[in-house]
Formats: sequence, C-alpha cells, structure tokens
Amino acid sequence: MPTNISRSRGRPRRFDPDEAVATAQQLFRARGYDAVSVSDVTAALGINPPSFYAAFGNKAGLYARILDRWVNTEAIPFADILRSDRTVATCLAALLEEAARRYAAGPAGGCLVLEGTRCTDRAAREAALAFNLAAEEVIRHYVAARHPEDAERVTDFVSTTMSGLSAKARNGHDLDQLLATARLAGLALGQVLSA
Repeated sequence: MPTNISRSRGRPRRFDPDEAVATAQQLFRARGYDAVSVSDVTAALGINPPSFYAAFGNKAGLYARILDRWVNTEAIPFADILRSDRTVATCLAALLEEAARRYAAGPAGGCLVLEGTRCTDRAAREAALAFNLAAEEVIRHYVAARHPEDAERVTDFVSTTMSGLSAKARNGHDLDQLLATARLAGLALGQVLSA
C-alpha cells in the first residue's frame, strides 16, 4: 500500500474558521444568540471546545465575527437603496420593504443584528449595537442631506420600524404582514417628507 494513502487515513479534517463562522451564523440566525450554547456550536462544527476557544476566544468573539460576515454578505444594501436620484421618502419606504423581505426569510425570521441588540450577553449586545448604530448613522446622514430638520425624528422612526419588523418576524409574522406594516410606514414617511 502506498504510504501517502495510509498517512491520510484518520487525519482530522482541517478546521476552516471562515466556514465555521458561516455555519455558526445559521445557528444564531435560527435560534438567536441566547439560545445557542458553545456546545451547540462545537457539535455543529465537529470540533472540541479547546479548538473553539483557540479560534474565537469565546461565544461573543464568534458572534462578532458572524456580524462582520453578515454585514458583508447578507445585510440590507443601504448604498443601493438610499439613492440621490429618488426622493428620500421613496428610498426609505424601499428600505423598509427590503427589511421586511429579508426579515421574513429564513427559519426563524428577524434581523441577526437587531435581535442581537436584545441578547443577555453584554459583549455580544454591544457588538450588535455598534452595527445597529452605524446603520442608523447611514440613514441619518442620508436624510440630513435633503431634510436636515427631520433627520433625527425620521431616523428614529425608520429604526424603530425596522426593530418592530424584526421582532414581529421573529414572532411568526409572515411576509405579507411585514410588507403591510412597511408600506404603512412608507405612507407616513411620504407625508412627513412631502416638502
């Protein structure tokens, strides 16, 4: 028997941290941060706890990596939606509808970031909050460019609506229900930003 074949037998599969983050992201998305334990993650990844801690430090460290991945792969594309060639109200309504569509998708619904802002782990909550605040700042800056006097209240309204859509999706609202809410909010934005 050739030696190169016998050496490959029994060799553990190489651990790929990026692949692990993608797999763990599915767990957190389906169950929420608080409901996923380190043993759930290690079982899903097929690794032992020391390997997990060596790669991620702790559960919150893994979650921070997941949030980085989420923002680069699955987050709402703000730059594509918040455009300068359309009215602010139109773009914000489109943003809310896109949020509704994304929050309704998946096994448990909701937004990974917004749901993370409500978890019990302080480090994970702060990581999610940082991403949430960054998104709010994008909205605020966009609104302020054409409606500076309305930027704060409109940003608060849009952010609150998105949080509500996420929570309702997590609680079982379907896409039609979420879109109805997003469209109603869009009508309100059209009234406020009609000038």
